[in-house]
Amino acid sequence: MLIALLFLSMLAMILINVPIGIALAIAATFGVVIHGGPANLVSIGIEMYRGATGFPLIAIPMFVLAGAIMNAGGISRRLIAFVSALIGFVRGGLAMVNIGVSMIFAEISGSAVADVAALGSVLIPEMKRRGYSAPFSAAVTSSAASLAIIIPPSIPMILYAVSANTSVERLFVAGLLPGLLGGLGLMFAAWLFARRYNLPVEEAFNLKRLRSTFVDAVPALLMPVIILGGIFSGLVTATEAAGLAVLAALGVGLVYRDFNFKHLRRAMLDGGLQTAVVMVLVAASVLMGDLLTVSKVPQTLAAGILGLTSNKYLVLLLLNVFFLVIGFFLHSAAAIILVVPIVLPLILQVGIDPVHFGLIVTLNLAIGQQTPPVASVLITSCSIAKADVWEVSKVNVYFIGVLFLVLMLVTYVPIIPLALVELFYR
Repeated sequence: MLIALLFLSMLAMILINVPIGIALAIAATFGVVIHGGPANLVSIGIEMYRGATGFPLIAIPMFVLAGAIMNAGGISRRLIAFVSALIGFVRGGLAMVNIGVSMIFAEISGSAVADVAALGSVLIPEMKRRGYSAPFSAAVTSSAASLAIIIPPSIPMILYAVSANTSVERLFVAGLLPGLLGGLGLMFAAWLFARRYNLPVEEAFNLKRLRSTFVDAVPALLMPVIILGGIFSGLVTATEAAGLAVLAALGVGLVYRDFNFKHLRRAMLDGGLQTAVVMVLVAASVLMGDLLTVSKVPQTLAAGILGLTSNKYLVLLLLNVFFLVIGFFLHSAAAIILVVPIVLPLILQVGIDPVHFGLIVTLNLAIGQQTPPVASVLITSCSIAKADVWEVSKVNVYFIGVLFLVLMLVTYVPIIPLALVELFYR
């Protein structure tokens, strides 16, 4: 009863625009006091500090900063030019360029909101200028940006790894194939749209232009190689790779000579603000997690579902529905921090690999970023395109369908996310 009242009070605070992290901290603090008495107030600050200073969490500000430096240093523009020369000659090619650049950018920033903000501000106006409708431009940009939490490195994956006490590196490796499948699927959907609505063809394929844009983009293209190569080879951990990403982003910015102290200051401020929002959530979640553990909520939930079925595929179906629903109302970080510790005992009891389940959670929340009312990525894209959310959603439903198909494949064909994990780690 206490937990239900706390969640209802937290929901009420969120509905009156109290930030999620603050609402979670207030609800958890009241719960700790009611359950254990005022004496426990002494330890609340220490527990919140402990929760926000875990070693894997250091990767979050580093990847956020790397993405901010990349955007400020003119790297995005060069990636767009290269991918445009590579696939822009196909009908509807600019939409595919959008998706392709998002896949590359995702391998550096790890944040879908950073992706849509950085690339959307450049690509959406250009798509509209060349005859693409505003809803289509916003839908493609939004759905492509959500690949950033599927393709490694991924900030939600780091949060999941901390919440589930599993390997960040294995999650990153597991996300590569689903991310590539998602990107190719979105490109196919964009091509079908292009055929049906006779979307424009960009300039003809030009080998000389492809060569020159590739040479110009080589320093930027080396960044994913450094990050993923270091992780896949086992030379660095995910946290160390995040530090390398910042150094690589600074180096590339200096090579391009488009980066100065003013850009660095802006990138650090943007990265700091984004990180602070996540860390408040993480710190507050420790209090709620301790309260849930003491109240035996995870064990009660596991017993209740196992009373219905012990078939792991049916359990996965129920959890998919559950995560899809909460994705309508919670941001990905909040959903992971609040829900994963509750369902983890159930996952372990029915024999589901935590790494496999991490990809399922991540894909569900990628879809949640596209579905109102919260839909943080979709709303950012609509704001840039100056398009109505519901008009964009009518187009975006087809791209969401692609992400849902990838979710089903990952859920019921576990070899897709786990093949590379088996190859590199077992």
